[in-house]
Parts: sequence; structure tokens; C-alpha cells
Amino acid sequence: MAGLLLAGCGSKATESDSANAESCVDTSGSTIKVGSLNSLSGTMAISEVTVRDAIALAVEEINAAGGVMGKQIQVVGEDGASEPTVFAEKAEKLISSDCVAAVFGGWTSSSRKAMLPVFESANSLLYYPVQYEGLESSKNIFYTGATTNQQIVPALDYLKEKGVKSLYLVGSDYVFPQTANRIIKAYAGANGIEIKGEDYTPLGSTDFSTIVNKVRTADADAVFNTLNGDSNVAFFREYKNVGLTPQDMPVVSVSIAEEEVGGIGVQNITGQLTAWNYYQTIDTPVNKAFVEAYKKKYGADKPTSDPMEAAYVSVYLWKNTVEKAKSFEVSAIQENAGGVTFDAPEGLVTIDGENNHITKTARIGEIRPDGLIYTIWESPGPIEPDPYLKSYPWAAGLSG
Repeated sequence: MAGLLLAGCGSKATESDSANAESCVDTSGSTIKVGSLNSLSGTMAISEVTVRDAIALAVEEINAAGGVMGKQIQVVGEDGASEPTVFAEKAEKLISSDCVAAVFGGWTSSSRKAMLPVFESANSLLYYPVQYEGLESSKNIFYTGATTNQQIVPALDYLKEKGVKSLYLVGSDYVFPQTANRIIKAYAGANGIEIKGEDYTPLGSTDFSTIVNKVRTADADAVFNTLNGDSNVAFFREYKNVGLTPQDMPVVSVSIAEEEVGGIGVQNITGQLTAWNYYQTIDTPVNKAFVEAYKKKYGADKPTSDPMEAAYVSVYLWKNTVEKAKSFEVSAIQENAGGVTFDAPEGLVTIDGENNHITKTARIGEIRPDGLIYTIWESPGPIEPDPYLKSYPWAAGLSG
């Protein structure tokens, strides 16, 4: 059949010959399938449902404007259920059974790392929309969230400028927090910042009495928080219960956005800080249009946030790359991705063809009583992605 990239989809391949893996993507009709793979159940659902919704909004807008190369996008949705093994299984299904041209989704680094060999062996594409710990790149993954030098390092620079001399590290017990904290400790060692404690708790944990008491007695200048999912609800409630305040010991979070603020309770987190690349309150015409469209579709009380904005952006970057390549084929997309841009709600973003990451503007935000996050510092312009931190002498050896 003309336009049918013949079957064999999902067959295992080595990294060296993955580029030759056959695809079952059907380009012969008036539609093209893509996958949306997010946790719609489990501890990560508090964060990932909005990512699913943002992907759907982008697809709806693109279809209304004529689609991609004249084809309407058809979304096949799956639930990763907050389990890395389920993400890998569902990715395999989307590629080999549903024959999607690309997959959008994932949140935790554990889920991404579980999916990575699936996409590489099948030579398919994942667009991953969440900030992560860096030290990774794959020709089969486009990273549209921040890498370390676009979020964590600017947050540390900000704290250092504000006179912070000591930190307490709190995180969920999996890849992202552990690796992020290795990077934070390397930065701290090179910049005269003392690490007063480091604690991890399993995803989904709700008992923070011991950890928060350790934080309180350590008397650090600030807490760097890499907790994910609904553990943040319990952490910040306990933080407030023991009398810790943003004025006494601010918490900088890298996985709490507008959506999570509501779940935590704004009264428990007002005044605390976040490090992201996008906030709903960015005052530009592009962002105002995006916020209006999202609220019109999902409800006036539904906030926009960094990961879902990055997911929305990822669909447009895929579209723009397909149209530049004039092809849905993976190899053509890979070859043409470098330099592809999108005027995003966060600002202009550009794909770096060397590492499949994108340029991002770093922003430090403060959570206000209205539940929104307001920029209190931002980088002068988009920061080039440096996932392996090659431009930072203190990071030498981290990627080993």
C-alpha cells in the first residue's frame, strides 16, 4: 500500500542497527496516529493528567488549522499508571500495535528510562515534556522540558546570589532526585555551600514527620525540594505544621507547578519558591492566548503549568519538524530537527540538533495567595541546552 511503512514494528534491534528498524506507521490515509502516554492513575496522576490535556489541546488546534501535511492527527491515549514497567509496555503497544508516528508523554525519569530502550530498539520517537536531571541524550527522544543547566543550576545561582550558604536536600527515592542532588552537591562543593542533610522517601509517601523534624533542626538557609507527585501535599502540610516558614527557611521546588499548588493547598505553600521555565502569569500575547484556549477547553479554574506547556510545545515542534522534513519518517525528522523553532507560551524555543533538547528561559517564581506563581527572576534570554554540563568545570566526572 502506498505510504505504508511496512510492518515489523517493535521488533528488537541493537543500537547500531536501530535506524534500520521497520515501522508500521501508515501514511496513506487522511489521518496520522500519535500516542499520548501519561499517568492517569496512581501517585503521579496529580501532575500528569494536565499533560494529557495539553497534548489534546495542541492536537485540536493543529487539526483545526489543517493538520500536519494535510493529515488530521488521531490521538491514541494510554495510562502509564505511575509505573515505569507499565510505561514501557504501553510504549511498545503504541509503537507496534497502534503504529503511531510519535509518542508524547512520560513524567518521572524512571518512566523515561524504562521507555528509552523501547524507542531506540524500534527506532521510534518519544517527545518527553518534563524537566529532568540531564546527563542523557538519545536520537529517539526529544526533550522539551528543561535539562539541568536550564533549571537546577539557575536556581542554585539565584540562591547563591541571595546569600544562601547551606541547603537541605529532600527528594523522592528514584532517578531524578538522586541524580539532581549529585549535581547540587557538586555545585555546592565548588561554591562554598554546605549540605546539611539529604533525605529520600518512596514515591507516594505521606509521612514526613521525621524528615521535616530533621530539616527543622538542621537549620539550613534553604531547602531544595525534588519530591514528585502527591508526596508534596504531605510534605508542605507538615512543613507548615512545625512552624517552618518561607521567611525562615524557604523551599525551592523543581516539580511543583500551578496544578500541584491547588492539591497542596495554597495556604500551605504561599511564599515558597519554584524553578521552572514557564508560569501561567507570563505577560505576553502568545501566552495569554494559550491560557485562554486552555481554560476555554478545560474550565476557568484550570491553571496552566510548565510541564503541560512543554507537552503542548512538543506537539507543535513535531509538526514543524515533519513539515520541514516533508516526511513522517523518523530518520527524516532526526535529520531536520536542528534549528526548528516555535513561538511558545514560554517564549521562542529552538531544537538543538546535536542533543535533541531545546533552548529554554530559566525563571524563579514565587507562589502567591491566589495560587499562581509569579516570576521574580529570569535569565536574560533562552539558555542553550547543556545536558552533560560540559561547560561547568565543577561538573566534571558527573556523567561517568
